[in-house]
Amino acid sequence: MKYVVSILVHNQPGVLARIAGLFSRRGFNIDSLAVGTTDKPESSRMTVVLEGDDYIIEQVTKQLNKLVDVIKVSVLKSQESVQRELVLFKVHITANTRSEVMQIVDIFRAKIVDVARNSMVIETTGDGSKIQAMEDLLRQFGIKEMVRTGLIAVERGSKIIKSNKED
Repeated sequence: MKYVVSILVHNQPGVLARIAGLFSRRGFNIDSLAVGTTDKPESSRMTVVLEGDDYIIEQVTKQLNKLVDVIKVSVLKSQESVQRELVLFKVHITANTRSEVMQIVDIFRAKIVDVARNSMVIETTGDGSKIQAMEDLLRQFGIKEMVRTGLIAVERGSKIIKSNKED
């Protein structure tokens, strides 16, 4: 089963390496990792997707909470959170296929962010199934490059994730 773990950390050099090292030492494979600063520049949020069972997730959260730079760890359930990924597709186009690709972009509510004579760069956001469906449709034209950000997520509603540690 896939789990999404949201980790609020102090925005300091080396934090990412320490957390990635914890996963590596414990033999946990990271499927996706996204990191960025929050509304407070002194903290960053890491969104980690990993596969495992309840025991593995319990161990991961316990180990993460032991790290000094970790402020809060939350396991986000898909029904209780908004989860998105950003993807850039560079697709081969010709004069004959340009309009067909543009229709696919429109259907998926994606954006064309660059157009050249023989290629088009398309930006889309969404959940994994939307991304996969768009990739499947664009593949027939020839995907030259594809870049994915990794999953980011936030809890639904007005609940605010606060620290479970004292600073």
